[in-house]
Amino acid sequence: MIVYAPAVLFLVLFGIGVLRDRRRFSNAVYLGLAVISLFFVLMRLAAENGRPFLEWLVVALLLIPFLGALVLPVFLLANGVKMIRKEGRSPANLLSFLCGLGIIGLIGLLFAAAATRSVSLAAVAGTTLLIFGYVSFLFFCFIGYAFLYGRLRPRRDVDFVVVLGSGLIGGERVPPLLASRLERGREVYEAQAARGNPPVLLTSGGQGPDERLPESHAMADYLTERGFPAEHVRREDRSRTTEENLEYSKALMAADRGDYSCVIVTNNFHAFRAALMARKTGVNGQVVGSPTAAYFWPSATIREFVAVFLQHKLVNFTVCGLLALMGLSVLLLT
Repeated sequence: MIVYAPAVLFLVLFGIGVLRDRRRFSNAVYLGLAVISLFFVLMRLAAENGRPFLEWLVVALLLIPFLGALVLPVFLLANGVKMIRKEGRSPANLLSFLCGLGIIGLIGLLFAAAATRSVSLAAVAGTTLLIFGYVSFLFFCFIGYAFLYGRLRPRRDVDFVVVLGSGLIGGERVPPLLASRLERGREVYEAQAARGNPPVLLTSGGQGPDERLPESHAMADYLTERGFPAEHVRREDRSRTTEENLEYSKALMAADRGDYSCVIVTNNFHAFRAALMARKTGVNGQVVGSPTAAYFWPSATIREFVAVFLQHKLVNFTVCGLLALMGLSVLLLT
């Protein structure tokens, strides 16, 4: 029975974490550890019972990483090329392409170590693989829990619906990405208004150096021009970053009503990180996501993960450093 203990423990910790506050990255890690523990339980059951179905299932699950190592870099490279064509060559748009190259480079390093039988190269390749495995584990925890978080909908009425800004076209026009957020915010507003308690929709975004007006004003104009009631719109027009969006919006909401509650609207790829940031800044609200073009997802998701990884850089760099020391010690001892 002890084989079940880790899976049960991590599932319990995951459940407690979600009940306490679903806006925690630790929930994602507990979920990932629970899934890995359940896989080892499955392996044990397959070995003990000898059932062909379980054995084939274990084999299929073991093949996924190997097949993914072949398919994923090709997909990332193709997506990177598409991002460059559609969105330009900014560093953020190159992320999926660079990740694809990195995976191919790692595979090449492993083959080179095997072909040359070099101990030094094998130690470098093994250390790189360990660090890659750790980062990959966190990444899949991130996207797995972000997927679940995006399907947890707030059920209670709220006082505010906060729509986060994302930049303007030509310094004054709402782009499709931001329009998607505004339409999702309208849906949340209308769903609650239909129950007889319309919230205030708060557009959040200041004026960038290349913009002719604050984003929040362009966002409010977009809504009112399409029939949204102007008396239910407020503007937060000082923020320049997502963290400032949340901090300044929190100040406005708290000044209006001390015990406020809210729903924050952003794009679906950004929802979980925005939720982590909302918890950090003390905003009393959950986050919902709006649709995003499929080709935009890979680079955007990688960018969000990198930001979350760096938010916990002390722990993550310490683990990566220890893994690198392990590889160096193996190299020195051989």
